[in-house]
Amino acid sequence: MKRDWWLLGICSSRFFTYLVFMTYAAALPVVQREWRMSATAAGSISSGFQIGFAVSLFVLSELADRVGPKRVFLWSNVSTALASLAFAILARGYYAGFLLYTLIGISLGGTYTTGIMMIADRHPSQTRGKAVGFFIASTSLSYAVSLGISGIALPYGGYHLSFLLTCLGPLAGSILLWITLASTPASISPRREEQKFSVEVLRNKPAILLIMAYVWHNWELMGMWAWTPAFLSACLAVSGPEALKVAGIGANIVGAFHLMGLLASISMGFLSDRLGRAIMILLLGSLSTACSFTMGWLIGFPLVLVIVIGMIYGFSAIGDSPVLSAGLTEKVETSYRGAAFALRSFLGFGAGAISSLTFGAILDWANPMSSETGSYITWGWSYSVLGLGGLGVVWIAFILYRTTVPR
Repeated sequence: MKRDWWLLGICSSRFFTYLVFMTYAAALPVVQREWRMSATAAGSISSGFQIGFAVSLFVLSELADRVGPKRVFLWSNVSTALASLAFAILARGYYAGFLLYTLIGISLGGTYTTGIMMIADRHPSQTRGKAVGFFIASTSLSYAVSLGISGIALPYGGYHLSFLLTCLGPLAGSILLWITLASTPASISPRREEQKFSVEVLRNKPAILLIMAYVWHNWELMGMWAWTPAFLSACLAVSGPEALKVAGIGANIVGAFHLMGLLASISMGFLSDRLGRAIMILLLGSLSTACSFTMGWLIGFPLVLVIVIGMIYGFSAIGDSPVLSAGLTEKVETSYRGAAFALRSFLGFGAGAISSLTFGAILDWANPMSSETGSYITWGWSYSVLGLGGLGVVWIAFILYRTTVPR
């Protein structure tokens, strides 16, 4: 993997494109107030994005098996660039925000599993976890930088400036990707007549276990990503700074959590190549579950404690992502990788969409007098619901560890 310029180009493109993924979450405390939304309504925009992402992943991952991942990868990046610019310019209220951010999710759907498929074609099993880890790590870096940009922009130009700066990223990512893949052949793995989806995927026990672990992983991770900037803002608001300043600081702190995710993706992908996929999923799932059941109850505690727990949370919640992805590529025939990822993505991001909405609904329920102001004090119950996803990952990882060692 020394001097792998192709992988560097793919990861760099992903870094720019995924700056838009955190655009809404970073500005959520400000947008919720200015658009006069309840937590349920605010969560529905994240859910619309996740549902669009899930449906798109399902369709485009399956399409990648038939036309090749390169084509889907390229054109999805172009669509993301256009949708992101539309969101930055036109999203000025709930309905436009919901529609346009959902459109971004739909466009982004072809930029995830297709990249993993192309990496799997170029890297053998012995180094695949590390390669996929770099791919996922570029996303964590993107999230951190996106939140950092928003943290700077929000106090000066509000959500308008924050949206604009982060939504320019996909345009740069699209241009870089076309340059990187210019000489890469569009490969397709044809399916044999005797191969069936029901056999290659649905009756493939290791593959199904990895898919279900990913579903629970996403339930925890997506809810945490969507709401933690707002939670940090609530923790800071206890001290009484102005709202825009609080939102900006909260976004910057969560950006640091994503830098921990960058470290986790690289190191845990590498370790899973050495120690095995199942053991790493089990260890990371246990750690993130403990954080989910702790995080929301820390409001009012010293900020340094919240940040330390958040760092551990950010590390463990994303650390098993490259492990789960690399493991699935090894358990499914090449010609059905797209189909397997399609099923995984649809269920996983669908769970993430429900998770974000459920988090907001429980937040409203636990703080009945705060839905109009966005000033919430009780967050523990919402985060504990995310912990149920972590428990699901632990349970499935234990079964994997007992029955097989994915390598």
